[in-house]
Amino acid sequence: MSKKVLILSGDAVEALEIYYPYYRCLEEGFEVTIASPTVKKLQTVCHDFTGEMETYVEKPAYGIDAHVSFGDVEPSEYDGLIIPGGRAPEYIRLNEHVPGLVRHFFNENKPVGAICHAAQVLSVIPDVMKGREYTAYPACEPDVTACGATYINEQLHTSRNLVSGQAWPDLPGFMREFIGLLR
Repeated sequence: MSKKVLILSGDAVEALEIYYPYYRCLEEGFEVTIASPTVKKLQTVCHDFTGEMETYVEKPAYGIDAHVSFGDVEPSEYDGLIIPGGRAPEYIRLNEHVPGLVRHFFNENKPVGAICHAAQVLSVIPDVMKGREYTAYPACEPDVTACGATYINEQLHTSRNLVSGQAWPDLPGFMREFIGLLR
C-alpha cells in the first residue's frame, strides 16, 4: 500500500519548497495531496538573494493546483505532513483548521517536514512544540523560541518525528530525511 503525504500550503508558497517535495514524493510512489484554504490554483513565488538587498526578493513563479481545502482534510488518512515555506505560512496559520491538522501528525508521531517559514505554522501549536528543537529560516527564530522550542542554527535538523530545514537549498537533505522517516 502506498504512503500518503499531505502538503499544507497556500498562495505565495516558495515554489521550490512545494514543487521539490511534491515531485520527489511522487517519484517515490507516494500519493500526495496539496491542501490549502480553498481548492484553487495556488500562485507560488520565487525567493532569491540579490546584491542590492539585505533580505530576499520575491518574484511570481509557477501555479500549482491545491487538491482539497483544509476543512475537508481527514488527517488520519495520511502517513506524513510537509509544510513548505514562503509567505503562505504567515496566513495559513490563521485558518481555523490548521492547528488541528498539524497537531494530529505530532500526536500520532507521524513524520512532519517543516522548512523555512513553516515555523510560523508550528507556532500556533505551542503546547506541542514546547521543549522540541528545530531549525527554520533564521528570521523565524523568534517564532521557534516564542512557543517554547529551541532554535537549532543548522541548515537541517531532525528530532524525533520532525525534519526541519532553513531554506530551499536544504531540500535534498530535507527530503532524504523525511522519506527515511516515512519509510
